[in-house]
Amino acid sequence: MKSRGFSLPTFLLTLSMSLTLVTVSGQDEEEFETITSDECEACHTESTHGTVFAEDLEHSVHQGFDCLSCHIDRDTVPHLEDSGFAVGCEGCRACHTEASDEYQAHGRSAIGTCEDMPQCKDCHGDHDVLPSSVKIARTHPVNLPATCGQCHENLDITKKYEILIDHPIAIYENSVHGKATKGGVYVAATCNDCHSAGGTAHKIYSPGYPESSVNHFNIPQTCGKCHKAVESDFMEGIHGKLVKRGETDAPVCTNCHGEHGIISPDDPRSPVSRSRVAEATCSPCHESAVLNEKYSLRPGRLMTFIDSYHGLKSKAGDTQVANCASCHGVHRILPSSDPTSTIHPANLQSTCGDCHPEITAEMAAFPIHGVSGEGLRTPVAEVVEKVYIGAIIVIIGLMLLHWGLDLVRHIRALLRKRPQVRRMRFHEVWQHTFLMLTFMVLVISGFALRFSESWFAELFFGWEGGFELRGTVHRWAAVLFTLTVIWHMFYLALSRRGRKFFTDMMPARLDFTQFWGKILFNLGRRKESPRFARFSYVEKAEYWALVWGSAVMIVTGILLWFDNWFIQILPKGVLDVSLVIHYWEAWLATLAILVWHLYSTVFDPAVYPMNPSWLTGTMPQEMYSHEHPEHLEEAMRESQDQIQEELDRMSTKP
Repeated sequence: MKSRGFSLPTFLLTLSMSLTLVTVSGQDEEEFETITSDECEACHTESTHGTVFAEDLEHSVHQGFDCLSCHIDRDTVPHLEDSGFAVGCEGCRACHTEASDEYQAHGRSAIGTCEDMPQCKDCHGDHDVLPSSVKIARTHPVNLPATCGQCHENLDITKKYEILIDHPIAIYENSVHGKATKGGVYVAATCNDCHSAGGTAHKIYSPGYPESSVNHFNIPQTCGKCHKAVESDFMEGIHGKLVKRGETDAPVCTNCHGEHGIISPDDPRSPVSRSRVAEATCSPCHESAVLNEKYSLRPGRLMTFIDSYHGLKSKAGDTQVANCASCHGVHRILPSSDPTSTIHPANLQSTCGDCHPEITAEMAAFPIHGVSGEGLRTPVAEVVEKVYIGAIIVIIGLMLLHWGLDLVRHIRALLRKRPQVRRMRFHEVWQHTFLMLTFMVLVISGFALRFSESWFAELFFGWEGGFELRGTVHRWAAVLFTLTVIWHMFYLALSRRGRKFFTDMMPARLDFTQFWGKILFNLGRRKESPRFARFSYVEKAEYWALVWGSAVMIVTGILLWFDNWFIQILPKGVLDVSLVIHYWEAWLATLAILVWHLYSTVFDPAVYPMNPSWLTGTMPQEMYSHEHPEHLEEAMRESQDQIQEELDRMSTKP
């Protein structure tokens, strides 16, 4: 075999190991026997890859090296144990001194501080080290993702060292750079192109290192190694100037394009695609109240763009219409005060002319953000807008007044219609009223918490201190709702009419028969609708749903109200489940009222404009006859009995 030249570090390392062996040999000369490289193959024939060591070495860059050239601590039989020598690291450093000096840290780790820090063999291989230009080499661009993925796709390592980027290699392989590399474009960016500092892959540092190539302030230069013209444009723009000033909130390449998963702007999934650039890329910064205040930027830029002609066309799926980059530029973005900016007043005709070749300077000067307010600066447009707003208020207001008066007249006629049949007694009407009012307050104040930025939340609780009051209102409404439920329970248990109510409300086989009969009638398969008694299947289903929903909401509401106390005696999972149940049961109850109850009592043509019993406790006899024909005679007798009771009570008064 060819001999290799020894550097000073190699000589010193060999001398140190030799002295160690001499000492050991002096202690027990019969136990250790010195061997040569030729004797290694007697035991070590096959590698962990299933290949022959000698063949691997013969085809590697270390062709001509013998075993002990690297494994200098293995020149005795038996081998020394715990020699402290790592051949995959120290063995390489002995010859590759320049690389050894460069490789002092990797990521957040440093030499001697991280047991999982990659050694030379982890990236370059052991006996099969090949030049990076060879396609099967581990450090060839096409193989680098797999090489780096040994650690960066290892969940045990990423979890141990809190590497929070999830599956970077898998994401990279689907990126524009990863696909280009797989396709044979080996100059496309791979791991070390972006992460290597100082022109060497042996200096890969975490973003916290000032000299790291992926440090926030170095990213433009890193990307500029391939995209030089883009880097130049970016650094001339306002964002690049802010980066030079050291502003950590200034966007760099990765803020807009992404990191490992960069995809082509032509891909509609890309955050910088024509259809997404406004909302996915520009708005996160330009809709930030903190950044707008810091840099004195106008708020609402996204909304005024979406409201504009260009924004509406973009939302409709038009990928050719102008977006943020069309007017402001892509990388060389400058404020309108800069004479070289694409949106400087003197340059607007040229900018707009890219899409509208015949545009005049006057037309190009009109603001395009929005259809109102700042978007319409010409006096005539402002006047027209105000006229329309005034017209809408007056015209729609008169329409509401007209039909409101008509509705009131119908309701008054309904209440005056005679004869009337008693549906609910006085205290039953009040039970319904309390239940209705507390339910509505609970719905509004409850959903205002979940949808705190909605228009109705702003309407009821958008003023200072309103949000704190919302919680108080919700809890008081819950207490009154619960008291109403208790009132109803006492009514059912202690009054004869309440017990009769409970009996009549119990589901029966007839309800299912009538339900099916109603379906057939609505489908035109039967000539007559079922004749209902005091309570139809509609009211029974609604009542028992109310019973169930009330119990669920009261129990879960108490658990959530006093969560600090219950968490001490119940598993946290109970409170989590209670929160889910409370929220979705609220949706179920609200939608049931809107769909089931309001139709049967308001929008059903037979009762429109409403069933008035919730106000007066009575219904017109004609309506009662249609809704509850089988109970009409009993209801009429009850009405007469109540009238007689009132007359008798009045006659006995002094």
